[in-house]
Amino acid sequence: MTTAYVYSERFLEHAEPGHPEHPDRLRAIMQALDASGVLARMKRLEIEPAALEQVTPVHQPRYLKTLREVCERGGGRLDMDTYVTAQSYEIALLAAGACITLADAIHLREADNGIALVRPPGHHATSAHGMGFCLLNNVAIAARYLLDTYHLERVLIVDYDVHHGNGTENIFYGDPRVLYVSLHQYPHYPGTGHWRDSGQGEGVGTTINVPLPPGVGDKGYEFAMEELVWPAAERFRPQFVFVSAGFDAHHRDPLAHMQLSLKGYTTLTQSLKSMADELSGGRLAVVLEGGYDLDALAQGVVAVCRVLLGDSDIPDPLGPSGQREQEVEEYIQQLKAFHVLV
Repeated sequence: MTTAYVYSERFLEHAEPGHPEHPDRLRAIMQALDASGVLARMKRLEIEPAALEQVTPVHQPRYLKTLREVCERGGGRLDMDTYVTAQSYEIALLAAGACITLADAIHLREADNGIALVRPPGHHATSAHGMGFCLLNNVAIAARYLLDTYHLERVLIVDYDVHHGNGTENIFYGDPRVLYVSLHQYPHYPGTGHWRDSGQGEGVGTTINVPLPPGVGDKGYEFAMEELVWPAAERFRPQFVFVSAGFDAHHRDPLAHMQLSLKGYTTLTQSLKSMADELSGGRLAVVLEGGYDLDALAQGVVAVCRVLLGDSDIPDPLGPSGQREQEVEEYIQQLKAFHVLV
């Protein structure tokens, strides 16, 4: 099995001192992958920036112009949470291009699966503006590239970042070709992702939000995957699976209040890999989103890569949270009934 990855040292240039989304996130990941021996087992792909014609199907030209101009002035803020520097526009294009490269390689069978180790993250970026640390929506750009270039009919995006991917939902809310499933803490930033929000127009039923209360851990996420995500995917029959992978649902993360362990992340990824193997010919691309405890983030990525490589015995050096998990089984069954999933 060939597992590919995309990465560039240039991703480290997007930086603001003291901000939680900082270059040490990627440094910690790369160091852990190297130290574990996992990096040497994966295939690195050469990347280049996304072309504007690959980005404009997702982001409005007016927003791209504004983003470029702010960077040309030396940087600034898109909102109170989201910074840009003089280099951020070209780095964001490089991150988006990296995700396109990865998706292309997997679709064309140059790799079985893979992971995009990119920043800035993307799933909060809407068609019209960046927010929540995100500038360009990397997953959405790569998914739209596959849909348009290869005329795919069904792409699945599963987002288990602890924050709702409002940008990805916004971009595909009326598009029946994309099934977007989000498991997120609720209420929490950005305040979107209610269970009633399920798409509009031709896209009704192709958004599935799983808003979870604080304190849900391995058991609750696994139950949601088995009872909601699997039957939704089986009904949709995706030709390609993307994962927006945030590691901020880990119990050590400082920006959220969930109880996932590395073992839980391993189980999630094993389930998604099995899903892609069964439904999409194994075509699975994992794209990095959030995660702000460096150890949980780095070891989480190592665990995910081990799953992609086909390893079965994957350690959890950080252990469980030690806290009692929030029960959600009855609630998940109610969501299952709402979406008419068997």
